[in-house]
Amino acid sequence: MSGSFPPPRRARVLVVEDSAVVRQVLVRLVRDDPRLELAEAVETAEEALRLVPLLRPDVISMDVRLPGMDGLEATRRIMSACPTPIVIVSDASTDPALQVSMNALRSGALSVVEKPAGWLSGPQGGAAIATQLYIMSQVPVIRRRLSAEWSVTPAPVPVPRGLRPRVLAMAASTGGPPAFSHILGALPATFPWPIVLVQHMGAAFMEGFAAWLGAQTSLSVALARQGERLRPGHVHVAPGDTHLLVGPGDEIRLSHAPAMGGQRPSASMLFSSLAREAGADAVGVLLTGMGEDGASGLADLRGAGGYTIAEDRSTSVVHGMPGAAERMGAVCVSLPQGAIASHLLGIAGALHPTTEWAGMLEGPMS
Repeated sequence: MSGSFPPPRRARVLVVEDSAVVRQVLVRLVRDDPRLELAEAVETAEEALRLVPLLRPDVISMDVRLPGMDGLEATRRIMSACPTPIVIVSDASTDPALQVSMNALRSGALSVVEKPAGWLSGPQGGAAIATQLYIMSQVPVIRRRLSAEWSVTPAPVPVPRGLRPRVLAMAASTGGPPAFSHILGALPATFPWPIVLVQHMGAAFMEGFAAWLGAQTSLSVALARQGERLRPGHVHVAPGDTHLLVGPGDEIRLSHAPAMGGQRPSASMLFSSLAREAGADAVGVLLTGMGEDGASGLADLRGAGGYTIAEDRSTSVVHGMPGAAERMGAVCVSLPQGAIASHLLGIAGALHPTTEWAGMLEGPMS
């Protein structure tokens, strides 16, 4: 016996792209990457729908602006009939493409990457896309209904006594956009805490992501600005490739310090800043995501007396980040996605009993 092991199986990629030039470049980068193998390359969503059940690719590179059926509708149909990891490859410079990309994420696509400005000028953009295709090919996906949004009707979760938070921090990676849409969409405009938010996503998409998220909730959503004060009912989103921290006096601090754990913005840096500045007056929520970002910061927050929530494995697209936090003992309670908004409302309602929504979705205090 030689003692050698067979090389890992390559991820088979279906490329869906109507531009012949871009399609050729995508095919070349797939063929040049030893982790990937080309299953087929097509120019319409209709062709993709026909081939997916026949070829059973490990991952799909999906353009959003296609002739006939667009990438959003194709994503919906694939996730309903033959669930497959989908990476949206989009032009971040146009509003229509951004909106379709964000809605495709809500419909089950796993991530969105930018088409580099100069496809033939260098390998960096192509390497990022190839890496994203390989990583997402490893994510198990579930069937999604065409007719309705996924939802969970949770059992009431008792609200711990003595909580008096004044700020909420949330973070996510893979699967984050639909999770944020679901949770923040259930919070009213009168929600009494400011919200600071980290989402791992390409820098070019963050402004569009904030605008899209603002359309999903009655809360005010915008990219965070240096020196801005946290405001109740506002969602302050970390800008692209920028750490978001909370400083003294609830003032926003933006930083271009090195990435932490490969991430900028870093969820752990956000949670740790709240541990220092707010301590027991903060709530931290760590949602679905690949890797371990957020776990150590959530541990800091819990150690400072803050209340910490992690998304349960049952609803996480990827349970990496919340799972790491659970293993570190950083989590006060793990909840399915459908129970998180009601739990937050229960905590806030116990502190603000005169508001019209106080306690409307939550169980008794424990």
